[in-house]
Amino acid sequence: MKKVYSNAADALDGLLFDGMFIAAGGFGLCGIPELLLDAIKDAGTKDLTFASNNAGVDDFGIGILLQTKQVKKMISSYVGENAEFMRQYLSGELELEFNPQGTLAERMRAGGAGIPGFFTKTGVGTVIAEGKMEKQFPTGENGAMEDYIMEEGMFADLSIVKAWKADETGNLIFRKTARNFNAPAATCGKICIAEVEEIVPTGSLDPDAIHLPGIYVHRIIQGDHEKRIEQRTTRTREEA
Repeated sequence: MKKVYSNAADALDGLLFDGMFIAAGGFGLCGIPELLLDAIKDAGTKDLTFASNNAGVDDFGIGILLQTKQVKKMISSYVGENAEFMRQYLSGELELEFNPQGTLAERMRAGGAGIPGFFTKTGVGTVIAEGKMEKQFPTGENGAMEDYIMEEGMFADLSIVKAWKADETGNLIFRKTARNFNAPAATCGKICIAEVEEIVPTGSLDPDAIHLPGIYVHRIIQGDHEKRIEQRTTRTREEA
């Protein structure tokens, strides 16, 4: 099975459709599948639902799709760096489903494992719990029971992720913080496309160093990526 494609547009060919649900990796500005997001923008696919830890910034990441009004709904944990996101949400143009960060990661992981739902204490007694099934479970301390809410596993039409290295069969290695949401996001889509900094020959990766097995990855592209700093903090020469 051929997995290596020449560019992002080719890798997305035949997969995009209006109204689709996309799970995207990335944490802050780290590990964002920027090449694939650019190609989705160029394709003009609209009414998209994105599940992602955040929405990028105004001119990077999912933010570029917000600028073109291609996103209908965001399922996210943190959106504080994107002014256009805030404007669209407050004006009612964009639907938002907030998820606690760990819950979002587990919803992706659960979907990848074929688990339709799970119970968690996170969000009990808050607006997060509204409309969700509640159930009590024993805590193990004197038979005491505690409330939990049910969250649904996430099943996306497409996963797009960014990794450091891949081999030709799709085994992936993520670098540092980029591992956080890219790995669970990659597993929950019907199709997963990975953009990477380097593709190496099959067999050259240490099996113990692989973060995501190639069975989850259907298409791969190699490209050049930006190295953005989300919050730059500097000192003057005198302060140093």
